[in-house]
Amino acid sequence: MLESANNPIGIFDSGMGGLTVAKAITEHMPNEDIVYFGDTAHTPWGDKSVSAIQTYSLKICDVLLQHHCKFIVIACHTASTTAYELVREYVGKKAHVINVIDPMIHHIGKYHAHKKVGLIGTKQTVRSNTYQKKLEALDQNIHFTSLATPLLVPLIEEGFAENEISERMVREYLTHPILHNIEALILGCTHYPLLKHYIQNFYKKRADTHSENKILVDIIDASEMTAKVLKEQLTVHKLGTTNLSRSGTRLFYVSDHNDFFENTAKIFFPDKITLKPYLLWE
Repeated sequence: MLESANNPIGIFDSGMGGLTVAKAITEHMPNEDIVYFGDTAHTPWGDKSVSAIQTYSLKICDVLLQHHCKFIVIACHTASTTAYELVREYVGKKAHVINVIDPMIHHIGKYHAHKKVGLIGTKQTVRSNTYQKKLEALDQNIHFTSLATPLLVPLIEEGFAENEISERMVREYLTHPILHNIEALILGCTHYPLLKHYIQNFYKKRADTHSENKILVDIIDASEMTAKVLKEQLTVHKLGTTNLSRSGTRLFYVSDHNDFFENTAKIFFPDKITLKPYLLWE
């Protein structure tokens, strides 16, 4: 048990979006080692087929299992909707697996019963209807609506997260009639917290401009909630590291090296990081 407790936590995403989850995990559990895999060669996953996403996910899990990861965090909504059960079956008893959706569902059920909740996400996340089914299963009269926002991930991955192009695109999506009068908004992609300031500003300006519409929209992202659930699960399974006298190590893999990913990772993790290229197919 001591040996497995000191094994790393594996985290994977289609690209750099999962860094938001990785950062939250290291803030809540600074002594834990992490191994992160960003599939930069195939990003974005949101417009890929289910079979392709499942194939990428299992191949990445092979890498994480080679590092003897005790937990694997699917830090991607698209993969969480299409590959979670398959990954659990594939990994078996070699590691515990958690996704970024179930912590969100728990939060919504606790704080947004009988309310209108919207979601923005990739085409695949919206098409899967996973959120719809899970929220209906709560039986809490939650009015759920969703909108595919496929241009946001490419903008972020290409370095436009701090650009007026992204701000205009966010505004264009959020003014869609399907999201009218929502009381909470699910950021259905781990890339989207990188645009959270634009989303918050949109709803703040709307409330300031329209005195009749003072709904305070709760912006829900997965990073903090997933980190808290992971911490709880480490305790439940007695797998929290015993190396409490040092900071955890951070190892980052990418399937296609690019300078923007490396520079972004350094913003989240300003200490020295190790970034390694790893081709999923030789």
